[in-house]
Amino acid sequence: MAYHLEGRLLEVCNCRVLCPCWIGEDPDFGTCKTIVAWHMDQGLVNGVDVAGLTLATIAFVPGNILQGNWSVAIYVDDKASPQQEQALLDVYTGKLGGPVADLAKLIGTVVSVERAPIQFEVQGGKGTIKVGNDGYAELEPYLGATGKPTTLTDTIFSTVPGAAVFVGKSSSYRAKNDKLGIDVNIKGHNALQSVFVFDA
Repeated sequence: MAYHLEGRLLEVCNCRVLCPCWIGEDPDFGTCKTIVAWHMDQGLVNGVDVAGLTLATIAFVPGNILQGNWSVAIYVDDKASPQQEQALLDVYTGKLGGPVADLAKLIGTVVSVERAPIQFEVQGGKGTIKVGNDGYAELEPYLGATGKPTTLTDTIFSTVPGAAVFVGKSSSYRAKNDKLGIDVNIKGHNALQSVFVFDA
């Protein structure tokens, strides 16, 4: 086995609530400017333990998310050792195959890879993501009639078919990356959080 990863993912973007990408529709404003991050609660990559680390991207999606051709800046948790960093990059650039390689195929251009302090404190759709000085968001889930977080299941854009996706919004979302032409500072837009299990 090349890798086994379990953890939490989040996505914040400039779409209105609810982000149409998760049901296969085009972004609300034609293009998407997003932060997507994966936090490894457990993880082994070719024997390298990557538990507790986060990999994040700031991305520009030029149209329908399933059509690919994303441009991304990759940020690797600065707590990672060189060996851990390489293991995460091998997975998330698709070198090791498996389900993450299917995701990596949607990326057309990687504009940069850098280490950064990453704060990932999101559970049940609520919390904070901070990616160096380039990205920040506060997530708040919508609540149903019983007081439990509102969720989606069986979405077309899903890392784990059937996994619950917590639907929410960002009380604050900021992202800036000159190489991607992204400079966002908005409130009240889309935020989603889910879980993943990747094996290859």
